[in-house]
Amino acid sequence: MVRRDTLLRLYNNLLKRREELEKRLSADMRDLGGHGASGDMADAAQDCDGDEVSSSLAEHESEELAQVDHAMDRLKAGTYGLCEGCSKSIPASRLNAVPFATLCIGCQRLKEEEPNWEPAFQAGKYTHIGEVKLTREELRDPDLRDLSIGR
Repeated sequence: MVRRDTLLRLYNNLLKRREELEKRLSADMRDLGGHGASGDMADAAQDCDGDEVSSSLAEHESEELAQVDHAMDRLKAGTYGLCEGCSKSIPASRLNAVPFATLCIGCQRLKEEEPNWEPAFQAGKYTHIGEVKLTREELRDPDLRDLSIGR
């Protein structure tokens, strides 16, 4: 029963975080749309510089919102708390710290260290694409005499 209580608490934490992010994003969008009332060019330039920072924060917040939504989907599907890299359980301490974590600490480290890292279950998933073996007959140029036109 502890597992169910823990999942319920984490779900409520995800809901709260989602609400916070949605509020911030809507406020950021209002702020971005409201500049341009400055009196001179220096003020306008300073406003634009602030827009870049706000835009960067909004981008980070929208990424985090997507991660929260993904975690909530996983919770509903029954896969929450399982590492997407190795399929092992993610420790509760990690989920308490980062409720939207989808990787265990080991897989997260691998992902950060290796730019082309793929989860274990996907590794090599697409390596066979493009490796079509053709026979000698298939490699030769087609002979137009072999083609027939239907009447």
